[in-house]
Amino acid sequence: MRSSNHLVGFLNFATFMASVPILGGGIWLGSRADNTDCMKFLQWPLITIGVSIMVVSLAGFVGSCYRNTFLMYVYLWAMFFVISALVGFIIFAYAVTDKGSGQPVMNRVYLEYDLRDYSGWLEERVASGSYWSKISACIRDSHVCRKMGRRIVAGAPEPAETFYLRKLTPIQSGCCKPPTSCGFAYINETYWGYTGGLTGSDQDCLKWNNDQRQLCYGCDSCKAGVLASLKRSWRKVSVINVVILVILVLLYVVGCMAFRHNKRLDNDEPIGESRMEKARPTRMPF
Repeated sequence: MRSSNHLVGFLNFATFMASVPILGGGIWLGSRADNTDCMKFLQWPLITIGVSIMVVSLAGFVGSCYRNTFLMYVYLWAMFFVISALVGFIIFAYAVTDKGSGQPVMNRVYLEYDLRDYSGWLEERVASGSYWSKISACIRDSHVCRKMGRRIVAGAPEPAETFYLRKLTPIQSGCCKPPTSCGFAYINETYWGYTGGLTGSDQDCLKWNNDQRQLCYGCDSCKAGVLASLKRSWRKVSVINVVILVILVLLYVVGCMAFRHNKRLDNDEPIGESRMEKARPTRMPF
């Protein structure tokens, strides 16, 4: 029985360690929300799941060390619900980031982003006026466009041909410059000249403004860039979550088996002792 308790204790310690990447993923999403993605509520479900796994695994560890059957029973049920919540979060994350991707443009390395390529709950959330006013203000205050910098190439400002070869992030492409279809003339990374007539029919062409406080923060391409950035972030975290989920399920199954084994031993111990007592030879009174 002692070896079985040691096994359960080790499994709980492994579960505790498995919660660290989940919690780390939530914190990473939070840092992305502060600096780039600006969707600050999305990381909390993952952080909550990570903290819950830590607390539950500690309860199971204490229960295994002190052979507390009640704590072990609570641990198994709580871990079942936590694993179910993690499964639900992974499915949700893939569902809301399923559609949409950047579109290649001729003679450009960076991609263009169109809000019409996205749909569903997350798109509606980002595009809604109340949320977008906060998101756009967050992007502006993060100075993501200013960080594109004004590169100096051979002692002169970066030419258009060099800029077109840059790998811009989705937010840089969607928010910091006008759509390529508008036909604006490149002057620098965030300043574009009007060429006497717009070649594109996109409404974003009318929303673009060279004012560094406005740029394309009101454009649909900016909203699409945020969605594309969120998709990248969530997909990276979801890969880690899937791996951790498989590990948690395996640990949970082994934990259930160890718990049943401990319970069976507890039930068999009195019977075993009485059998041994019966098997002992009776001492004669003389």
